[in-house]
Amino acid sequence: MTHTTPEAHHSGSAMAVNEVTLDHPWRWIESGWADFRRAPAISLIYGLIFVLVSYLLVVWLYLSDRFFLVPPLTAGYFLVTPFLALGLYDVSRRLEHDQMPDIRESFGAWRANPFNLFAMGLVLMLLLLFWMMAANFVFAIFYTGITPRLDELIHVLILSGESPAFLAMGIISGSFFALAAFSISVVAVPMLVDRKADVMDAISTSLTAVRTNIRPLMLWASLIVMFVGLGLITFFIGLAVFMPIVGYASWHAYRDLVTIS
Repeated sequence: MTHTTPEAHHSGSAMAVNEVTLDHPWRWIESGWADFRRAPAISLIYGLIFVLVSYLLVVWLYLSDRFFLVPPLTAGYFLVTPFLALGLYDVSRRLEHDQMPDIRESFGAWRANPFNLFAMGLVLMLLLLFWMMAANFVFAIFYTGITPRLDELIHVLILSGESPAFLAMGIISGSFFALAAFSISVVAVPMLVDRKADVMDAISTSLTAVRTNIRPLMLWASLIVMFVGLGLITFFIGLAVFMPIVGYASWHAYRDLVTIS
């Protein structure tokens, strides 16, 4: 059961934030899996795009002698995942209304609210940029003058004497940026796809949703990390399935967290 909080935001109509329970994140995953099964072809197309882009990024970093940036860039998935799922929100919305999803329409989901979606994407990309800068800074502190090659990357970053402190700092800084990105986007991005909302109202609603449902949404964030992480540790192959499920589940999270009247 969801309960509406007294707080509401206005952009043409009231956007009331609901209280949800710890059971809801599991229901969102279940609903995401149900959407995946109802639209397997579109889901796998999106999933394979995520896999292909991941490999292209790794190849680019390898060829540019920046392979040591693969771990922080991989972690950056968690910062921009909500924006990467734009088309998946459109698929879930159509399935919700018993309509047939269309791959061309889903690719054009950004047209629903282009200016505000662009602004939201810019905010998330800036967070990713700051995270990459922070990762470079942490690396420079512990490994001054070192640019590890692929064959020594694991030894330098994980097995060396500096690695415990380095990994701790990396996790702390990465968690800060991931929490910030999650808090401002958990309902903001699907809301911007769903209606002509203003980006600031959408971010404000998202922050209210997190504040109102801190425990359920921290569980939801953990589930996102788990599913995307499973995709990453399978050398990106698992992203073909897990990213669409997370995208669809995020739509259902938005629908439960925000009541628009």
